[in-house]
Amino acid sequence: MNTRHRLAAGAAAGALLLTGTAATVPASASAPSGVTAEQQGISLVVNARTGIHPSFDRFVVDVKGPLPPISVKRVKALHYDGSGAKVPLPGKYFLEIKLSPAAAHNEAGKPVYKGPRLVEPNMPKIKGVALTGDFEGVVTFGLAFKDRPGYSTMKLHKPERFVLDIRR
Repeated sequence: MNTRHRLAAGAAAGALLLTGTAATVPASASAPSGVTAEQQGISLVVNARTGIHPSFDRFVVDVKGPLPPISVKRVKALHYDGSGAKVPLPGKYFLEIKLSPAAAHNEAGKPVYKGPRLVEPNMPKIKGVALTGDFEGVVTFGLAFKDRPGYSTMKLHKPERFVLDIRR
């Protein structure tokens, strides 16, 4: 792709972001009045919780609607989406969990997420949990650890949820 085409593609993508148009939903697919986010296929993040098991710590995200694509990556620090402010959690190692497209609020802007915003659980591995973002169709969580975490993930259904197990 030559430079001119890359610039045009970048400008088009920027225009889509500025207008709030999602690439996965055509502009002609506006929802009729009274249609909820769930009916449109947008995932609503309603809760997050932790649990201690004999050989692992568990982090679970509960979702209403279909499970969206989810990414988990190691990051050097946790920051709040939008502001960029550092998340005040203890730890040396961090994981960032992103769900997108997703929201933790309804169409009226009221929160549907009932879980913790910032907590330091008394767990062997997980030292901190934070909801770090509900911004532009992306819901982000951060987890803090003293030691580099080994983990596995799974998606469970009925009810829909994402599970992250941290090995001890």
